[in-house]
Amino acid sequence: MEAADLARLGRYLEAHVPGFRGLRAVQDFADGQSNPTSKLVADSGAYVLRRKPTGDLLKSAHAVDREFRVLSALAERDVPVARALHLCEDEGVLGSVFYVMDYVAGRVFWDPALPGMARDERAAIYDQMNATLAAIHAVDLTAAGLTDFGRAGNYYERQYATWLRQYRATETGTIPAMERIIVWLAANMVADDGRVSLVHGDYRLDNAMFAPDAPRLIAVMDWELSTLGHPLADLAYQCMLWRIPPGPVLGGLDGVDRAALGLPSEADYVARYCERAGISGITNWNFYLVFGLFRLAAIVQGVKHRGLQGNAASDRALQVGALADPLARKACDILDGAG
Repeated sequence: MEAADLARLGRYLEAHVPGFRGLRAVQDFADGQSNPTSKLVADSGAYVLRRKPTGDLLKSAHAVDREFRVLSALAERDVPVARALHLCEDEGVLGSVFYVMDYVAGRVFWDPALPGMARDERAAIYDQMNATLAAIHAVDLTAAGLTDFGRAGNYYERQYATWLRQYRATETGTIPAMERIIVWLAANMVADDGRVSLVHGDYRLDNAMFAPDAPRLIAVMDWELSTLGHPLADLAYQCMLWRIPPGPVLGGLDGVDRAALGLPSEADYVARYCERAGISGITNWNFYLVFGLFRLAAIVQGVKHRGLQGNAASDRALQVGALADPLARKACDILDGAG
């Protein structure tokens, strides 16, 4: 960031963020694919700024204003989040909408196998993820002021239509496996059972911050896709981890000796969640998994599209985008009984 832009941003933040003073540097985080995120170094401490990317964007994507709202709503709840400080909707300040929140110092784990840790630490980290997911879904929407944060009813039908539209808008070539699951989902859509909760929308290990010295979850990050919806969408989305092979991008646990590492099986993880959520079990589990893979494939296709346009938040965009086909094929494996 040029000196004049840094000075302008500093003046704005001093006028709108209580206690903020002396902006010294803006340091971009290299990781992440959607909303550019930076650490602000100031005389008053460290902060995090998240903003919409520049360029041509899908209408409903990169909703940093929704992130700000849900972080603000969860500040006094049982879900650990960074404290939201200010939302700027004046694009003249930085070129796009942005918000500022507290900087939370901790650890982010990119490898789900958690190398270098003891078995009990690995088990504790996954149990923290499980407990926090149940806490997100247990948020009292009325008390949190989130009853209008999304539409109630027919969640999967609406999400299917949304992500199919997003996928078609960013399609760069035909993926036969994706076409197959698009048809299958439409023909096997689950009936609405009336369950509505806050859903994170991108709940996975690398969107959680853990304490520097303990297996304790201290902040859930990246709420851009949060809405009101069906809680099993989050659960199945996270459980895709067990179906995806290890790798440098979106690595999973398929083929990993989870028992030897002290990691839970998918079945045990789901059972523990059901216990915490007070439900007896889950029917149509394969539908939720296939839907999650379809949705993730649509997301990474969007990342590829932005990468080709040159306005992605990370230089790994094309690597991430290349996963659309393997993810769709993994969904087909589930349909064929091989996944």
